[in-house]
Parts: sequence; C-alpha cells; structure tokens
Amino acid sequence: MNEALRTEGLGKVWGGFAANTDIALRLAVGARHALIGPNGAGKTTFINLLSGALAPTSGEVYLGGERVTNLAQHARVKRGLTRTFQINTLFADLSVLESTVLAVCEQSGAARHFWRPVADHADEIARARALLETLGLSEDQDRPTASLPYGKQRLVEIALALATRPKILLLDEPAAGIPRLESRELFEVLARLPTDVTILLIEHDMELVFQFAERITVLVGGRILTEGTPAEIAADPKVREVYLGESDDG
Repeated sequence: MNEALRTEGLGKVWGGFAANTDIALRLAVGARHALIGPNGAGKTTFINLLSGALAPTSGEVYLGGERVTNLAQHARVKRGLTRTFQINTLFADLSVLESTVLAVCEQSGAARHFWRPVADHADEIARARALLETLGLSEDQDRPTASLPYGKQRLVEIALALATRPKILLLDEPAAGIPRLESRELFEVLARLPTDVTILLIEHDMELVFQFAERITVLVGGRILTEGTPAEIAADPKVREVYLGESDDG
C-alpha cells in the first residue's frame, strides 16, 4: 500500500483521563476514510494529535513514512497535512477571492511580498479563481465571507485548506450546522476532489458517511472498536449497539 498516513500506539492522557488510547490507523494515498463514534469518543482529540495541535502522551505519527510526531502544526502543513480553517474568525470581512488568494500566497511564499501591486500576484489570483471554480464558488468570489450561507462558508474553509496543496485533508464535521440539501452539495464537492488527496473526516450524519467513505473507523471510549467498509460497519452488531443505539433485541 502506498501509505499517506500512519499512527502507531497513539494516545493522549490528561491526568487520569485517557482521551485516546493505543490508536493504530493507516491510510493509503487517496483514501476516503471516516472516523465515527458517540460523543466523547475522542475523535476530535485524535484529529488534534494528527494536526499537531496537541502533543501525544504516547505513540507516533507518520506522514508518507516520515515520523512527524514532534513537528509543529505549520511544519506538518508544509509536508502536506492540512486541517480546515476557522474562517468565521480569520477572514470574515474579506471577500471569498481575497481570502483564497491570501491562502494561496501563504503556500507559495508570496505572502512575504503581499505589499506589492496586485498585478504582481497574477499567478496566485489565477490559481485562487480556478480553485473557487472547482468548488462551485465562482459566483460568490466577490462577496464578503461572512455574508455567505453557512454551507458555503464551510466550502470556503475547504478552499482555504486546498490552497495549501494538501496531500492529506482533515475535516472535523464538515456538515455540522448545514441544512441537509447544502450538506449533500458539500459532500458532492468533496467527492470530486483530486484522487491523490487523502481525506479523513469526522461526521455524525451516517447517511453521508456511508455514501462518501470507502472505509470507516469506529472510536468508543478513546479506542478503536472496529474498522471496515461501510457495509461491514452498518452490519456490525457492536456498532449498532454502542453508536447507532440499536441492539440484537431490536
């Protein structure tokens, strides 16, 4: 397997509370992988460990075979691991295009010279426009980000993440708070992303998860309960009992 991401024995403990314990996960390049589990299962903690927002208590993180366990967040971004931005606080007053150009310039190194005339950033502007077109945001490119419907704001988050040219994209509940129709459209956009971009997402909407993911990992109590295809997960009685609220008794 051409490996994009691997964790070995990854764990996080605060005092006597183990948020994650001995998590071993492996993603192939181009994987579409979902991480599910009940509230408090440790899903967001795990994403924070992958992104470098938290330091693990134990275990290792590898990107493409390179150990990155002790690298800071920005160093992991440079190596291709990106998590969606919180655009409501970072870029709310900028237009969609301005926000995306800024992210593109940061990735290309042009942000160091952002004081130069706009014409000097023609390549970055063209790349930003192309990215917005891919995500169906061209008609909104001149609108302030804060004025967009929430579903489109989440698409802008993804645009900013993609501007870093990620190899691995981490999405923490991308459909949270979005009306069902908009969430379907968002996942249709995700499905059209380049196949060499590996996606790991947390999502509570099981219908969306089963339609999008090729494999699913289930966390319970900070540990991996099971992993498998959507069909295997849907049929697993342990998953139905602890996550879907069902049991063999009906």
